[in-house]
Amino acid sequence: MDAAALQALIRDIPDFPKEGIIFKDVSPLLQEPKALAAAVVAMAEPFRSHGIDRVLGIESRGFLFAVPIAIELGAGMGLVRKPGKLPYDTHSVSYDLEYGSDAIEMQIDTVLPGQRVLVVDDLLATGGTAAAAVELVERAGGEVVGASFLIELSFLDGVSKLANAGDLHFVMRY
Repeated sequence: MDAAALQALIRDIPDFPKEGIIFKDVSPLLQEPKALAAAVVAMAEPFRSHGIDRVLGIESRGFLFAVPIAIELGAGMGLVRKPGKLPYDTHSVSYDLEYGSDAIEMQIDTVLPGQRVLVVDDLLATGGTAAAAVELVERAGGEVVGASFLIELSFLDGVSKLANAGDLHFVMRY
């Protein structure tokens, strides 16, 4: 399946989670085995020769893609979650939102010094969460070699926050 066929499976949900937002729902794509497999391969493919040690999935839909991408790349998988969700000692990074701030965490042994890391999420919007994930890797002594997303909302310019994220890959753009 090509990107256009995958894009046809993305459902727009108007005014979710708040008025004025058009949410890109990946659920229909996840429900189609061939589409899900094609999306995983498309997200992993550009990084096959990068020597990835760890694939980091960003909560929560990033988890859905990070596990099979890690398997595709022969790498381990790590979790990036909201504060208080991980049971072990963590690195934490706060980042600004349009109205306020938020934070994400990663267990201290998820990425070891020198490991090569691929950051994965379903969608790149403003880039704040992905940039914070990159910072977590750097704090742990890892090297972010890239970030892979199923969808980029290019009109929100999230890529401008990912200067330290290595190679960026998007299967589809809006």
